[in-house]
Amino acid sequence: MLEEECERFDPTRYWTNHPHLLPVVAAASAAKAEAASSSSTKPFYNPYKGLTCARQLEESVPDFLQRLPPLTSPVSKDCPWIFIANPHASSRPTDKDQGAFSQAAEKMLQEFTQQKRDIEKSMAGKAQSSITRKLTPLRKALEEKLLAKAKENNFTTGKWMLFPSPEDVNSRWAIVAEATVNRELGIAAKVAPDNGEGDRTPRLICVYTKDFSDIEDVKRVLGRLVELGLVKKKDDRGIYYKADALTEMGINSGNEFGLKPTLYSSKDLLGGGKK
Repeated sequence: MLEEECERFDPTRYWTNHPHLLPVVAAASAAKAEAASSSSTKPFYNPYKGLTCARQLEESVPDFLQRLPPLTSPVSKDCPWIFIANPHASSRPTDKDQGAFSQAAEKMLQEFTQQKRDIEKSMAGKAQSSITRKLTPLRKALEEKLLAKAKENNFTTGKWMLFPSPEDVNSRWAIVAEATVNRELGIAAKVAPDNGEGDRTPRLICVYTKDFSDIEDVKRVLGRLVELGLVKKKDDRGIYYKADALTEMGINSGNEFGLKPTLYSSKDLLGGGKK
């Protein structure tokens, strides 16, 4: 008898016709309350726990900034960067994710290098512009495959890059640090300490987001950087966004593969376009 009732039971019809039954409403409310409670008690996040070159959760942001001012904190093996995390963010990719990506990406780059050599050899003596036209679709395909593999391996972090002058680095970093902890920017940030060259070179500040393909979040963080006075809407130079996957593989300006090292520019995104 019970088996027959189970066979005849239509769950779709039941939930369609009885969404407002008191037990259903009570169960839904209880589930929401449990989720809210779980969220509110979720422990703070700090991937830099125990690192002397990073802010610790028990440390106030002013104390952290006083302990590690980027202008005068020397770079060292133990302090290659100065870090701060958004304590409310989810975890970043594991070493295993990065390792899996790096292994696959290295193979892709090697295959492209061989294709490039074969094309240059077969087109020896021809105009460089002709060779470039032949390589362009291969480069585009390589870039797409690298980013797709990064997504597949959950290696999706990326960063907006700021280059303040040495005299401005402490004040700019303070703004970024406070905004990161207050959930106004992305998942983390870092700044270059003093490399011993004094006031001659700009310092790099990286403002991280969780996913380079999440264009809305990338734009949101950029918009907040503008509101904080760290980026100007009308700036011929602008700032650029780079995927950590490309950094991992050494894809910098003038790289041997001819790939673009960055994904977005503030000039294009603030103007409604994409680089």
